Amino acid sequence: MNLDLLLVLGLLATCVGLFVLNRPRMDVVALLAMVALPLTGVLSVPEALAGFSDPSVVLIAALFVIGNGLVRTGIAYRLGEWLMRSSGSSETRLMVLLILAVAGLGSVMSSTGVVAIFIPVVLSIAVKMNVSPRRLMMPLAFAGLMSGMLTLVATPPNMVVHSELRRAGFDGFAFFSFAPIGLTILVLGIIYMLVARRWLGRSGQRDEATEPRDTLAALAQRYRLPERERRLRVLPASPLANQALDELKLRTQYGINVIAIDRQQRFRRLLLIATGNSQLQVGDVLLVDLASPAIGLLGAYEELGLAPLQLNTSYYADHARELGLAEVALPPDSSLPGKTIQALGFRSRHKLNVVGLRRHREALQGLLVDEKLKTGDTLLVAGSWKHIHRLQGISRDFLVLSLPAEVDDVAPAANQAPFALLGLAVMVALMVSGLVPNVLAALIGCLVMGLFRCIDMDSAYKAIHWQSLVLIVGMLPFALALEKTGGIALAVSALIGAFGDAGPRALLACLFLLTAIIGLFISNTATAVLMAPVAISTADQLGASPYPFAMIIALAASAAFMTPISSPVNTLVLGPGNYRFADFVRIGVPFTLLVMLTSVLLVPLLFPL
Repeated sequence: MNLDLLLVLGLLATCVGLFVLNRPRMDVVALLAMVALPLTGVLSVPEALAGFSDPSVVLIAALFVIGNGLVRTGIAYRLGEWLMRSSGSSETRLMVLLILAVAGLGSVMSSTGVVAIFIPVVLSIAVKMNVSPRRLMMPLAFAGLMSGMLTLVATPPNMVVHSELRRAGFDGFAFFSFAPIGLTILVLGIIYMLVARRWLGRSGQRDEATEPRDTLAALAQRYRLPERERRLRVLPASPLANQALDELKLRTQYGINVIAIDRQQRFRRLLLIATGNSQLQVGDVLLVDLASPAIGLLGAYEELGLAPLQLNTSYYADHARELGLAEVALPPDSSLPGKTIQALGFRSRHKLNVVGLRRHREALQGLLVDEKLKTGDTLLVAGSWKHIHRLQGISRDFLVLSLPAEVDDVAPAANQAPFALLGLAVMVALMVSGLVPNVLAALIGCLVMGLFRCIDMDSAYKAIHWQSLVLIVGMLPFALALEKTGGIALAVSALIGAFGDAGPRALLACLFLLTAIIGLFISNTATAVLMAPVAISTADQLGASPYPFAMIIALAASAAFMTPISSPVNTLVLGPGNYRFADFVRIGVPFTLLVMLTSVLLVPLLFPL
């Protein structure tokens, strides 16, 4: 063991120790390592900074953007809604569909992002089905981890191992190389979680801490909106056609407050939030709030050329992603008491409609526009989520109270969902066909989403998890440093000396366990960076194919089931599931061993030694 190797190992041990302590942050530690390695003389500055030009790093960044496009267009949320509808009242069906949905979506976008999206969905379903979130949150996390075993782009460790194969002169993995093993593990995972859920809580047990926030339905009920909601179609002979709302005086003369306009345009329907300048067209469906349910009986509809339509559910629930509600309170120092709602000019100033007023915990009825406000009043405003968010913090005269739970599901580019699917399909098709390198396929997918406004530049930059990228870039030079100083050769010799006589499968099991154990203390990406060259060099020393050894590292890096800190997805569900550290150990360790046995059996069959 030479001095250079001792320096590199000392620096690596220091980094691992700081990773465990999480002080400073992992990306800062990676940057410090990137600076320290050239100072040791082991690597040159270009070698230490080479990670910034690594195609895998650019690919990971592009996949963050692709995943954000799926979120912004509401595709991920619609999958959650489908899950709720399809589960019915069966907890078993819910768990199976939940694992399949999360694993499927996580195979093409960040598993951390997928789990974050599904947490409020699962909490909502748990309340409705009277199921303890403890029985669902861990399966949710495990599904996110298993999604990393389905495709090449599902998780950064897969791409790190793929990149290491390419660097060693091999072809790397195909897009679906992981799928046969990943699907087998996914099926075993479903069966395992259906059995193991009995140790996560009793059916019908619900934690008080998981009660959801107010929903749109609850807010509407509190202000007695359902009895006043109507859908009215503008008929061909209507005098309202081609006129602006401000000119029509519908609210003051007829007590009809137009909240939004549902309009057919070409091949799709648009929901337009009503403003004073909104012009009505023949065929428009008006979503209105009536000052009194009796208005329709007074012949107003016939006079205005409006036809009432059936309203099965609240239009706030039907259009929850475009149309929101929020409570606005008047603080003690507000200058608004004494003024009428008409004088506030909410529609003209803030593009929001006042649809409710509560005083002394009672919702007032009738025409509210001439009602003078009093200190302590609470208003209910309706409009687009964008304008509701904009209202927060812009005036000391009113205070926006907590927003309803549906605000978490808002998709700012919901109308572009078909184009987001197109971008995803283009990326996957190019990757599977091999027409262009994977990194170019992902960039083309991003450009397609950008072209059709599924994403914009600001959201794209915000979507990229820069901490993960810097961590990868900072750890990549260690592989080269260990190779140049003989560290990898030393590790391979020790591994073969200890387990070489036991056969290749024993070596694969040893590599899996070593990777999984290291992954308990540092990120699975950093673990893959360190272990991939060891695995490939071990295969070279044995004269075996590098593919089974590389694959076992990738699978082991995703098998972070054993502790709540093994992976960000585990940490995400720790609070909502009300888990303890021991819960993950009790459920995760047996499943990790099951995954190891499955991998050691299947990998040599699919990737001959």
